[in-house]
Amino acid sequence: MAVSLDEKKKNFTLEKSEEAFNAAKNLMPGGVNSPVRAFKSVGGQPILMDSVKGSHMWDIDGNEYIDYVGSWGPAIIGHADDEVLAALAETMKKGTSFGAPCLLENILAEMVISAVPSIEMVRFVNSGTEACMGVLRLARAFTGKEKIIKFEGCYHGHADPFLVKAGSGVATLGLPDSPGVPKAATFETLTAPFNDISAVEKLFETNKEEICAIILEPVVGNSGFIAPKPGFLDAIRKITKENDALLIFDEVMTGFRLSYGGAQEYFGITPDLTTLGKIIGGGLPVGAYGGRREIMEMVAPAGPMYQAGTLSGNPLAMTAGIHTLKRLQQPGSYKYLDKITGELVQGILDAGKKTGHAMCGGYISGMFGFFFTEGPVYNYEDAKKSDTAKFARFYRGMLEEGVYFAPSQFEAGFTSLAHTSEDIQKTIAAAEKVLRQI
Repeated sequence: MAVSLDEKKKNFTLEKSEEAFNAAKNLMPGGVNSPVRAFKSVGGQPILMDSVKGSHMWDIDGNEYIDYVGSWGPAIIGHADDEVLAALAETMKKGTSFGAPCLLENILAEMVISAVPSIEMVRFVNSGTEACMGVLRLARAFTGKEKIIKFEGCYHGHADPFLVKAGSGVATLGLPDSPGVPKAATFETLTAPFNDISAVEKLFETNKEEICAIILEPVVGNSGFIAPKPGFLDAIRKITKENDALLIFDEVMTGFRLSYGGAQEYFGITPDLTTLGKIIGGGLPVGAYGGRREIMEMVAPAGPMYQAGTLSGNPLAMTAGIHTLKRLQQPGSYKYLDKITGELVQGILDAGKKTGHAMCGGYISGMFGFFFTEGPVYNYEDAKKSDTAKFARFYRGMLEEGVYFAPSQFEAGFTSLAHTSEDIQKTIAAAEKVLRQI
């Protein structure tokens, strides 16, 4: 028998989550192991999850949610996929970590290289942060220059050089930068507004022959969902070539999500270096950086630029990544993601219009976002015009209706191949109901 939205809301309780989270606050800073999970920007009780399957999650109080976080991106084929779990079970019989080369690394490396236009060689690591740390060191080693340009609101992990106007969790907490980062660590980091090519040109003019690279999320996911203006990525590619600087696409979010070849395939722009993560580990800890062979051969032991990792290339992450990518290769995968995501975003924006709320948003394939502002949103400053108090009310209301979005206005959302039309329609109906109430 189907349960109505009103019945679901009536049974909604977070008593066990509250008890467990209060205990967690005495054990871990803020009660969490990643700041945005603490619900600081949306208020209310943080939720402790118990299990996931497909497009749904269950918390320790037994509440069920349609999930649009997807473990922050990796769950593109759905949570706890049966084929991935079966493959992991077989791999675990052989061991969980070798600390030595294994054949699975070759297989996933070949898949990544064949898919991503810029990658001729790849190095696996254990997180997106680690990938961005490695790629920055590599860019500096290859060019012999030290300054980098990043964009305001783009997040490239929590390494010191990147914690300048970094969006995401930093934006959520309202911290301009992080204490503990020495001035020397960010002295060579230059920033510009996303989608502003003239600001980038001025930085090259005032720092002639000093800039080693531009690093950017080709579609911003850490200030909410912000797409590049037409021609912006082309102009960035052109200016880096003219100034002997490298172009680095941080595709930790967009890789294998916007298309099988990532944002660079989708937009037809090939960078020099690329970072990956999330999807290529199928839900297990992973990261990677890769690019042109002549650059990657600088990496030890082939070259002098040192980087290493105990669990890099571990057999479980490689297995989950291989089987996730195999599923994405099936015909129609990205067409389906585009269809359901488009229906979701349009439905929520239509609900906002019907109920009198200023909203804007967008999507590409299985990545989306919406803002409580009239828009348009082209950069982080535009995103900050959003009514975050209203988003917080909307967020808490949607939880009670059984829908789990990212707990911040400044985060992108994700769909998966496991999301159904029924999931989408339930979400839109819940959104309209909550929007009428707030």
